[in-house]
Amino acid sequence: MALAENDQTNEDVVDLLTAQHQQVKSLFATLRNATGDAATGPFDQLRTMLAVHETAEEEVVYPVLRSKGADDIVQARLAEESEAKQALADLEKMGPSSPGFAGELASFEKAVLAHAEAEENEVFPRLRQMIDMEQRQKMARAVRAAEAIAPTHPHPKGPESAVGNLIVGPFVAIVDRVRDAIHQHTKSS
Repeated sequence: MALAENDQTNEDVVDLLTAQHQQVKSLFATLRNATGDAATGPFDQLRTMLAVHETAEEEVVYPVLRSKGADDIVQARLAEESEAKQALADLEKMGPSSPGFAGELASFEKAVLAHAEAEENEVFPRLRQMIDMEQRQKMARAVRAAEAIAPTHPHPKGPESAVGNLIVGPFVAIVDRVRDAIHQHTKSS
């Protein structure tokens, strides 16, 4: 579902993040119909997508909103993301085959969808109002760059600021990607 490289240069950050929200919704729908081992792949995709998405927002979107005086909105979204990181980490430890996973996932889905709706109703309109198209395109490129080096697992005790993510994020991302590669290799062996 990746865009061609030249299409990404004109990509609006709001459109990019909205499309990612749709992907998350689709993964939740897939997970509602999967159990046990069949849920492992979609859950891994969801976990990775959410970890990367939230890190990119923390590094790119929220600092811009703060600079425009929208600290109240940023704080509310960061609080939701902090809770989501913990819930996602708990789900990851539990694993899709565990009893109770489906119930915990359903609660998590409600929280994530409420967060996405808040972004779509509060954050994205402000970005469109306060930031011109050229800057939103630059932000989309920055989000893509941040995603390339973002951790792929939730780190509830990790930083939630652009500076913190830039200092710690690349090291955590390397560890996460090595862990993912080992896990993928041991699954296919």
